[in-house]
Amino acid sequence: MERIRCEWAKSDLDIRYHDEEWGKPLHDDDLLFEMLILEGMQAGLSWGTILAKRENMRRAFDGFNAVKIAKYTGAKIEKLMADPGIIRNRLKLNSMVTNAKEFLRLQKEYGSFDKYIWQFVEGQPIVNMWEDTAQVPASDENSDRMSKDLKKQGFKFVGTTICYAYMQAVGMINDHMTWCEQYGNCLVRKPVQVAANTNIR
Repeated sequence: MERIRCEWAKSDLDIRYHDEEWGKPLHDDDLLFEMLILEGMQAGLSWGTILAKRENMRRAFDGFNAVKIAKYTGAKIEKLMADPGIIRNRLKLNSMVTNAKEFLRLQKEYGSFDKYIWQFVEGQPIVNMWEDTAQVPASDENSDRMSKDLKKQGFKFVGTTICYAYMQAVGMINDHMTWCEQYGNCLVRKPVQVAANTNIR
């Protein structure tokens, strides 16, 4: 019996990512950081390219360990620029180091990055009811707010479109089609304590 999935899930990598990760509410800080880096790396590229290089990047980036990445030096960036298995973009690699430092700062300030990032949807996933891929927006007011605040915090490669894709990826938004077999599987709701010390508007 043919399985029913969102139309974009075509390749084996796409299908595995779609079925196992995309849209499922994520509250693990390490994985939230990994996805933030991957979404930033995608800018100007296809998600398929990112998925194809994901394991190489995991190896090259010390398992997406924010503590280690925050200590990367210029020499380390040069070494990464010579690695054909990853996205070799100097601006993106430098931004990864910057973002790791800001991630760790927010993690300390809020108790977890999870508490910080999920406040943009008040701790609960937004469940959309799209029936056609053309209905899915590239951004919304929540991604606008997230982008604005992340930039204020010092993050790079966090435009509103990147933030919206990030929210989809980590389950802050359920943008599976209503007829997709994974739509119901992403309705898991795990309330998180929304950080109180925020100046977000």
